[in-house]
Amino acid sequence: VNGLMTLGFAGARQQIELCNESLMLEKLPACGKSFEEMMKKVDSKKWCNLTEFIMYYDNFTQCTEREANNASCFWPNPLVEGFITGIHKQFFSNCTSEKVHWEDPPDEILITLILIPVMLTCAMITLVVWCSKRSDIL
Repeated sequence: VNGLMTLGFAGARQQIELCNESLMLEKLPACGKSFEEMMKKVDSKKWCNLTEFIMYYDNFTQCTEREANNASCFWPNPLVEGFITGIHKQFFSNCTSEKVHWEDPPDEILITLILIPVMLTCAMITLVVWCSKRSDIL
């Protein structure tokens, strides 16, 4: 697939370049090291706040894409994804989304919330039936 994409984008190229996975895996750690250095500037308590490091993460992503492309590999690919997952585990493993625990409201509120629409529906039906029988006034 990578070879076909390279051929498609290159147009006139006669030789299809194959992905050099070993070169890519050799170069990717430099992206991780650079990201690690940039993340040292951010307080570790703020690592779960994306707005604090979005520029650093963008640089990291561009670096992995550049290194994959330099090795004639498509991006993302399973090897790059594995590398990025490792970086995520290193820096963001404590960033869990808080699950909302839903509870039913107290019975008094629940009964009220159920009865109001039921009573309004009954009232509207009664009004429609009454009005249909009183067609002489309309």
